[in-house]
This record gives sequence, structure tokens and C-alpha cells, in this order.
Amino acid sequence: MTDIPPPVAERRPYSFTIHGTTVEDPYHWLKDPNYPEVEDQDVLAYLKAENAYFESVMAPHRPLIDRLYEEMKGRIKDDESSVPQKDGDWLYWTAFETGGQYRLWWRKPVAGGPDQLLLSEPELAEGHEYFRLGAFAVSNDGRHLAYAIDDSGAERFEVRVKNLETGEHLPEVIPGMLSDIVWTADDSGFLYGVANEQWRTDNARFHRLGTPVAQDVELFKEADEGFRVAVAETSSRAWIVIGTGDHVTSEVRLLPANDPLAEPILVAPRLVGREYDVDEHEGTLFIHTNDIDPQFRLCTAPVADPGRWTELIAPSADFYMTGVECYRDFFVVEGREDGLDQVLIHSYDGGESKRIAFPEASYAAGLGDNPEYHVEKLRLGYESMVTPGTVYDYHLATGALETLKVQEIPSGYDGSRYRTERLKIAARDGTPVPVSIVYPADFPRDGTGRVFLYSYGAYGHAIPPGFSTGRLSFLDRGFAYAIAHIRGGDDLGQQWYLDGKLEKRENTFNDFVDVARGLIAEGWTAEGRIAIAGASAGGELMGAVVNSDPELWGAVIADVPFVDVLNTMLDADLPLTPGEWPEWGNPIEDPAAFALIRGYSPYDNVRAQAYPPLFISGGLNDPRVTYWEPAKWAAKLRATKTDDKLLLLKTNMGAGHGGKSGRFDSLREAAEEHAFVLWQMGVEG
Repeated sequence: MTDIPPPVAERRPYSFTIHGTTVEDPYHWLKDPNYPEVEDQDVLAYLKAENAYFESVMAPHRPLIDRLYEEMKGRIKDDESSVPQKDGDWLYWTAFETGGQYRLWWRKPVAGGPDQLLLSEPELAEGHEYFRLGAFAVSNDGRHLAYAIDDSGAERFEVRVKNLETGEHLPEVIPGMLSDIVWTADDSGFLYGVANEQWRTDNARFHRLGTPVAQDVELFKEADEGFRVAVAETSSRAWIVIGTGDHVTSEVRLLPANDPLAEPILVAPRLVGREYDVDEHEGTLFIHTNDIDPQFRLCTAPVADPGRWTELIAPSADFYMTGVECYRDFFVVEGREDGLDQVLIHSYDGGESKRIAFPEASYAAGLGDNPEYHVEKLRLGYESMVTPGTVYDYHLATGALETLKVQEIPSGYDGSRYRTERLKIAARDGTPVPVSIVYPADFPRDGTGRVFLYSYGAYGHAIPPGFSTGRLSFLDRGFAYAIAHIRGGDDLGQQWYLDGKLEKRENTFNDFVDVARGLIAEGWTAEGRIAIAGASAGGELMGAVVNSDPELWGAVIADVPFVDVLNTMLDADLPLTPGEWPEWGNPIEDPAAFALIRGYSPYDNVRAQAYPPLFISGGLNDPRVTYWEPAKWAAKLRATKTDDKLLLLKTNMGAGHGGKSGRFDSLREAAEEHAFVLWQMGVEG
């Protein structure tokens, strides 16, 4: 297969004792003490050796990778552009040039006139291995653009301001930003937040155009190291929102958009476990909150007395309310019923709501970009596992859905070749777990089929049953593709999320394994014929299930996997750790949390057994799952596992959490992972 042997990381004695337990960690040295700078030559040598081994092993499969890449690229419209959307006097849209990796941002006058190029991502990305555009905010008068860029993957953005009338940039540049950007009503400046030394946004600041950044005014400072500060605006743009919170608790303040230096109005003080967010309509606050029920409810309150909440829409056992947006003449409630997206239009006078009907039994749908407050139609997005992404305008007067755009697949797509279903598979405790599955029309149900199973299962993040062009490369080679909507996400409501976190975390892992066993029992597949994938916290899931049930999996993709859970939650100096304790538990303060995390943390539970083939990825500049988590895990697996199945570790030396940033570079990485799965599952290209 290759002349290069797999790298063997040195074991160096290291241990620590906490709560009366001594933990040995011989690969601790892979964490560079100078992080986020990674300069330790031994660390770099190991990562480079793993990358060289990866390249050597995959070299014979480059023809398959190239073939998959061309397939995937052929399904992407080369000069793709978005549907223009009106905001004030302008129509805004984005577009790719033929062969372009990054977007161009355009606008033109509603009244007529030439197209105007606002920003060229390709120019900004020139010479950088990585590029990402963060916040992008045009001033209300259309004269200035404030935007933020990251050229390393470390998510430390730099804010720049461009005069759109002259094309020149203003001299002020703001480094280290990590937030959105919100302009004041008079466009004299904007609000933003800067990350502190621990990469935590604990502030909201006001920058006045034409003044030194050093003179920016701090409007709010958060004292709790676990909370993050964010800035936004209400739909009417009359109020600027300063929000702070962690994964379970939130607190909101309001500033008049025409007076950002005013004393912020506190809507309601933080109460542990209570989440709320706020919009506003003509002096009335619309407050979306879980204060009495995890399904959420909608309350109102006067801006003048924001703590006096009156229930407008009660919580429902069947409807999980996920958000509310106010417009001049109506408001929209989004939510899910049985895991499927719903959009409801409500009148302010209390009349009966209108539910937008969607055409399929399983789908993903929701509000698109609707920047204006006074609208007569709503931009919506829709897709399913067999229906490409579709952009609609919903006409409020008639209830008609007008199709504006259907995702174009240049190489061709025939949805009739595929079938999709929504299954329910019982977990070991009897809980029915939804599974969205798409498969070729002739897929066998005799246990001989191959299944690609994906999931995430954390932070209350649902995985919608949407469309993917990359997935077609598996379907067209006979695979079924399934999404397990396991506990830990909020696919079936916030309680579904709560039932997969903290002391109930193992429900997430068990659900995934039980879905796989259910697919086997129902004839979809068999042991060893299931490929699985997960990223970040979903990579933690991958680590847990290869420890517990390794025989089930034929191939495993673990992207930027959060597998060193115990050590990360014990390190309060890492950027995310204090804010993560409500999600995982605080093993520093709580012996029970320490024991629980130690019991499932994938790195800590690697054992001497056979493991399935593994493809592990990491990013050297990743601030979310630091590079040493996948590196330590791979090193320990190599030293411990009893089989000779393939284990690959690929570290992006110039990227962060999301891998390579260009649309075609990212496809190349996807093609490598697809090729690995096909190879290990015995499918010829």
C-alpha cells in the first residue's frame, strides 16, 4: 500500500491528579504550550509525518479522488449567483465568476442603473491559503460597507470600512473582532465586539467613523467568563440589541439605534436556565422564551416596562417554537412539528394564523433573507433529501408560493431515481428516534445494502433533512444515506436536546448505535456495511461509538473531532471551555461531572480492541477543536488498537475548524473522504 510506515508518536510521562483520581496522558506533549502559536518542532514533525503518511496511502487512489472531485464539481453551477433581494433603494446579490473559489458581492439601484461591485472576495483572498468573510454590513444610507475577514482560520477577524461612493477604504482597521456589525440609525458608526485574550467576546463597542479605534466606546462588558456577547438589531432597525449568554441562559439589553451612547435598557435579568430573545413592533417587545416550558412560548411587553411579560402564544406539546420575526403588518413564528419545519404568519390583531404549506412529507424550510420591515412577500428557502434547494417568494395577499430559483445541477439530476422516507427506530430505552433516509429506487432490502449514516447530536443543533449534491456520489454507487436525528440535537424540541446533554449524554451515543442496529434489523444493511461520519461534537460521537461498538462500522470519518473531552473541560484557559460547562459539566468543580465525562470521553476510553478504518482530520489554527485533540486520539489509537485496519490523520496546516475555505478546495477534501469510504467499503470507483 505504501512504503511509508504509519507514524508512531513518542510516549512521554505526564499525569495529573484531581478528585482523588490520577490520569495518565502520555500524549499531552502534542499540545504546544504556546498555542495559539504552534512552534514546537516535535509537534510539527509529528503532524507533518502523519500528513506524509496520509498522502502516501492515498496516492494510489488519486484517480478515484479526481473522478469524485470532477463529479462534485460538475454538480455545481460555475457562475452561480443568488436571487437579488431589495433593501431600501438597492437590490443586493452575490455571484461567482467561472472558476472562482470565492464570491463577488453586487448591488444595483432599484430605480435602474449599472451594477456596482461592493466587494471582491477573490481579491481579498489572493495570496492566502485560507480566506473567510465574516460580518458584512452596508450602512442604512448605502454609502459605507463594514466587513470582517479571517485569513488564517483562527476566527480572529479584522474589520475594514469601505466608502462605496469612492471605492476607497477608510483608514481605521479593527483587529481581533468576533461578532456581527450593526450600524447606528444615522450611520455615524457601528457596534461590534472584540475577542479578548482567551478568544471570548465579552464586550460590545461603538466605533465612530473617522475616529481612531483606540477611542471606541465600550458600551457593555460581561463579567462572567462563560458568557459571550453579541450585537444585533430589531427587524424595524429602531433598536440595537446587545445579547449575552451561554448555552442555557441569556440576557438582553436594548439601545436606541439613534442614540447608541444611551443607557442600555435591560429587558430581564439573567436567570439560570432561562433563554430569551427579543424583537420589537411599535413600542411592544416580542419575547421568545423557554421560561416555563422547553417548547418555548411568545410573550409581549412594553418597551417602557420590559419586565412585564404577557403571554401571547402559549407553549404547545406538539409545536416547538424556534423563533419569531416582526414585520410592519404581521409577525412570523417559525418552529417544528415532529421534527419538520413550519412557518406561520400571524396578524397583530389576533386573527387566525396562516401556515405555509410545503409539498413533501419530509423537508427543510424556513425564512430566507428578508431585510425590509415593510414587505408584501416573504423570501423562503426549501429543500428535501430529493429536492434541490429552492428559493420562493410567499405572497401574503394570496398565499401563493412563487418559485424564484431551483438549484441548478449542470451535470444533470433526476429526482425520480431516488426515494426518501422518514423512519422511526426505537432506542434501547424505547424512545422512537427519527431517521431521514434517501436511497436509490432499486436499493435492496435484504441486508446486502450499504448505508452512510450521519449525525451530530449536541448543542441543540438539529440536522435538517436537506439536499446535498456531494451525497449523490454515494447514492449513485448504490448507497443509502441516512441522518439519525438523535437526542442532543433539538430536532424534536428542546427537551430532545436536554435529554442528550450533561448526565444524559450517553443517550446520544446509544441512539446512534441503536439506529444502526435498527437499520440492520429492518434489512437496510448489515454489520460492517455502515459508513459513519460526524464533525466537531459529531466527531465526539464517532469516537464514542467506535469505542463501544466497533464491529458495526465499515468506515469512519471523524472531522475536527471533539474527542479529548475531559482534558479540554479541565482547561479553563482554553477559549471555549467556561462557556461549555453548561453543555458537558464542570469536571473541575464537580466530581460527578469528572467521573461522567471520563466515562465516555473518546480519547480516555481507547482500548485494546479491533477498530474500524478511520479517517481523522484536524486544523492547526482551529480555535474550537484544537489540533491536538485529533492528533492525540490518532496517536493513542495507533498504539493501542489490535487490528491492522487503516487509520489516517490529516491536519490542515493553514486552516481552522471548517477545513479549506474555497468552494473547490473544500470539494477536493470531500472527495478524499468519499474515496476513503468507497475504498474501505469495497466499492470500486
